[in-house]
Amino acid sequence: MSPAYFLTGTDTEIGKTFITCALLHRATALGLRAAGLKPVAAGTDAAGRNEDVEQIRAASSVPLPAAIINPYCFKAAVAPHIAADEEGRPIVFATIRAACESARQAADLLIVEGVGGFRVPLGADGDSADLAVALGLPVILVVGMRLGCISHALLSAEAIVGRGLPLAGWVANRIDPVMSRFEENLATLRHLLPAPLLGVVPHWPTGGAAGAGQFLELPGGL
Repeated sequence: MSPAYFLTGTDTEIGKTFITCALLHRATALGLRAAGLKPVAAGTDAAGRNEDVEQIRAASSVPLPAAIINPYCFKAAVAPHIAADEEGRPIVFATIRAACESARQAADLLIVEGVGGFRVPLGADGDSADLAVALGLPVILVVGMRLGCISHALLSAEAIVGRGLPLAGWVANRIDPVMSRFEENLATLRHLLPAPLLGVVPHWPTGGAAGAGQFLELPGGL
């Protein structure tokens, strides 16, 4: 079965979808059939579309059915367990596992993007960390480079490793272009995080997510 990774972040709004798309573009540029999933999404437009899901769909080089790319999409832009409860549609991990297995049969590389940070409640089956365990995938951590990112990154890595999941790599995403002591913070993270740095992505690089892919390496030597 093709390689697959669970992508999470140090917080919400730190560029998980942007980096997911960048990795997909990078994989496609290397000749791989690349697919991305966003199993759980909350917040839709008037047409019922979620922006993150649409970006991942556009960045994938393998066309997949909507129900595979995004099994659970909720209207309200709120915590997913709240949205799921309001709509009466519980998030079932078995459904997500089946979607991932189907996608892995069609792609050379699969990136499964989580929601929010690493421990976001999803419902009766558990939180997003439990989902990563249920999928049994190594994890890519996106670190939003801003004040406070060191603690957030180390706590996230501790939680990932504590769940018995391999931390396959991490990405430094420059969400704050004027972050004070950026190089020093980056050096500290490189020293303390127990995984390889897959790349440093500048703030809104030329070419968007496709351009950002040029600053990244794929995990696992792909």
